[in-house]
Amino acid sequence: MSNFPFSDSGFSAAFDAIQEHMGRVLRGAGVPAALRATPQAYFPPVNVGVSADSIEVVAFVPGMEPEALNVSIEKRLLTISGERKAPDLPENARYYARERVEGRYTRVIELPADADPDNVQARYTDGCLAISIKRKESAKPRVVTVQ
Repeated sequence: MSNFPFSDSGFSAAFDAIQEHMGRVLRGAGVPAALRATPQAYFPPVNVGVSADSIEVVAFVPGMEPEALNVSIEKRLLTISGERKAPDLPENARYYARERVEGRYTRVIELPADADPDNVQARYTDGCLAISIKRKESAKPRVVTVQ
């Protein structure tokens, strides 16, 4: 029995409502409306930035091999998924403490409407997965010469 004053479903519903409200507030600022994760953990942690030319996502995945990372874009949703495994302990050893998250994970990031899913680059360096999604040319500001 939990001493937490909210039930899991009540807390989850309240958190979802707050996240939806923040999404509406930030949508006008060009910030992705949603950063979603599996209920077990928010792995990998991500930073999301925007510029006039692109949307930049950095996922922090130390200890992962690039081949173990899956990146896809479908219907304005960037999905980062995979499985993180803990190293094996020596024979006859047991854990004294465990802080590293392991298991399957999925992070989903809602992209702005002007993200170009056909113009994406992903690179893995020093435990960071950097994903750059270009914005569509038609959405970029243009200067019109008055004649």
